[in-house]
Amino acid sequence: MKILLIRHGDPDYSIDSLTEKGHRESKLLAERIAPMDIKAYYMSPLGRARKTAEYTLNKAGRTAEILDWAREFDTLIDDENGGKSIVWDWLPAEWMSIPEYYDKDKWYTTPIMKSAGMENGIKYVYDGLDRLIERHGYKREGNFYSAATPNNDTIAIFCHFGVTCVMLSHLLNVSPMILWHGFVSAPTSVTTIITEERRKGIVSFRVNAFGDISHLYKYGEEPAFSGRFCEMYSNKDERHD
Repeated sequence: MKILLIRHGDPDYSIDSLTEKGHRESKLLAERIAPMDIKAYYMSPLGRARKTAEYTLNKAGRTAEILDWAREFDTLIDDENGGKSIVWDWLPAEWMSIPEYYDKDKWYTTPIMKSAGMENGIKYVYDGLDRLIERHGYKREGNFYSAATPNNDTIAIFCHFGVTCVMLSHLLNVSPMILWHGFVSAPTSVTTIITEERRKGIVSFRVNAFGDISHLYKYGEEPAFSGRFCEMYSNKDERHD
C-alpha cells in the first residue's frame, strides 16, 4: 500500500484558505494527482486543506472523506514569552540540549509537554491513523503492522505539515521533534510512504519521497516559503519567529 500525505497550498491563515499563489499551486497539483489510481481520498476538515483537495477531486470526479484527526496538530506548549506556541515553531536552543526529545517514548513526558497534554494530542492522531490503515488491510501490532489483506492500493490524505510529522513519527517509530524541526514540506508537496512486507504478514512503512514538489518545478512555479524560517538572520524579509 502507498499513502500520499499532501500538504495544502500556500495558506492565507486569516481566512483558513489559500492565497492566489496557493490556488495556482493546487491547480498544478491536480494535474499530477488526479490521473493517478487512487483507491480513496481523505482530507482535513480545515478550509485550506479542503480547498487544495477540491481542485484534484473536481478534476478526478471524486469525493473525499473528512478526517477530524487529520486537522493541523493544535496541541500548544507554553513558550518563553509566557504565551502559547506551536511545538514546531519552538526555538531549537530551547529543546535540542534535552535528550528526552530525541526519544520516541520520552519526548512527551517532559514537564512542558505534560502541561500541554501532548500525550493525548498525539494519541488522537495515532489512533485515527491506525483505524484508517486497518480499514485498508493493515493492523498495528506493537511497532509494526500485520497484513490482514495486503494490497497495492494508494490512498491520499490532504492535510498539513505538523500533523504529517506526527503521522510519520508513528509509522516510523521516531520522535516527531526530529521531523518537525529537521524537515520541512513546502505547500502542495507530496510525501509518499510505502509498505514493505519482507516476511509474510509482517509489515513496516518506509518513506519513498518527502515533500516532493516536482509538479511545481514542471510548470515553473516557485515553491512558497511557508513553513520555513530565515536562511540567515540578516535576511530581514524572511520569517524569523
